[in-house]
Amino acid sequence: MLTTRPVPRSLVRAAVALVTLAAALVLPAQAEPASAAIGGITWQDEFNSSAGTPVDQNRWRFDTGGGGWGNNERQYYTNSTSNAVHDGQGNLVITARKENPANYQCHYGRCEYTSARLLTAATFTQAYGRFEARIKIPRGQGIWPAFWMLGNDMGSAGWPAAGEIDIMENIGREPNTVYGTVHGPGYSGGGGITGSRTIGQPLADTFHTYRVDWEPNLIVWYLDGVEYHRVDPARLGGNRWVYDHPFFMILNVAVGGNWPGYPDGSTQFPQQMLVDYVRVSGYVPGGGNPPSGTTRLRGAQSGRCIDIPSANPVDGAKLQIWDCNTSAAQAWTFASDGTVRAMGKCMDPAWAGTANGTEVNLVTCNGNPAQRFTLSGAGDLVNISANRCVDVRDQNPNNGGKLHLWDCLGVSSQKWSRF
Repeated sequence: MLTTRPVPRSLVRAAVALVTLAAALVLPAQAEPASAAIGGITWQDEFNSSAGTPVDQNRWRFDTGGGGWGNNERQYYTNSTSNAVHDGQGNLVITARKENPANYQCHYGRCEYTSARLLTAATFTQAYGRFEARIKIPRGQGIWPAFWMLGNDMGSAGWPAAGEIDIMENIGREPNTVYGTVHGPGYSGGGGITGSRTIGQPLADTFHTYRVDWEPNLIVWYLDGVEYHRVDPARLGGNRWVYDHPFFMILNVAVGGNWPGYPDGSTQFPQQMLVDYVRVSGYVPGGGNPPSGTTRLRGAQSGRCIDIPSANPVDGAKLQIWDCNTSAAQAWTFASDGTVRAMGKCMDPAWAGTANGTEVNLVTCNGNPAQRFTLSGAGDLVNISANRCVDVRDQNPNNGGKLHLWDCLGVSSQKWSRF
């Protein structure tokens, strides 16, 4: 799991105020689209324990320390119930307190504030789905509450290559505005891809729901069920999309930092963030209509179906298109682990390849992430690891046309439907 080693959330975030000034204006509400790709709840904490109960260690662990956390923050994170505890009224309460600085040692001197930072790195990670919390945020100059996520490969890839998804951030000097951001290689810190929504009253006045719906190649942010920001690979200016693997969640209240600035005479302590619940739902490949059993996959160009040649499920069988029929060679199942299966084996890019032209074969299911596919609402059958579409080689519409991976171009040889 992550240790107390500082993890930058938004290095040099002061630049965000300039980059996103226009986005911070009041946005017109958009009707929430159907979220058909979201399945059942996979993880939740309703915080219904009695008053004074510590955080559930089966769900959350603590980051502790006062190293500035990459942003010159002023708080020392503790694991004490004085900073994170159940209130007996169905809430987790994270409290930022002003302290005797002699009690808490920071790397730059003494810490004047304490708070808490909770994370699920050791207890729960998930790729894709809905991540939502109902929160009443704290207020005041220099107060920085957040509900966010980091990639589970932080230990090997580091930040920002592991990826960061900020579901909710607020800075006290902008009490009416919520920010949603992604950080990755080439677009981190002040260059993160950020959106915001500003409402007519301070967010701290009451509870609001903050969420993202995350699927392959798309993340969408909502405030109280209203979409205000979305990011897909086209928004990254050619930089790498790193949101294709499990992430873990973090809840914290920071005090001070490069982006929010620091408490002043107007800031009152203690400040509390109340969290009514955190819920995570699964992602259903194929636009949220999981087949109850098997389905055929018919190509838009040819009208023919993805087929195992001669109904022989040998490892390495080169998948093809063929006249649609009811044989087992065309009976595909979208499994809960993201694989697409027929005759007891998995659709697979040859040798876990990700390049254009990689053959799509049938191979024994082996748990390799390379075997994960998703069928989008637009009919793109996408290999998640490669971020490329299943395509008919040379756009051959005839029986025996072979399948390979190719950049998703929206052409009919890459469009598939279930029936």
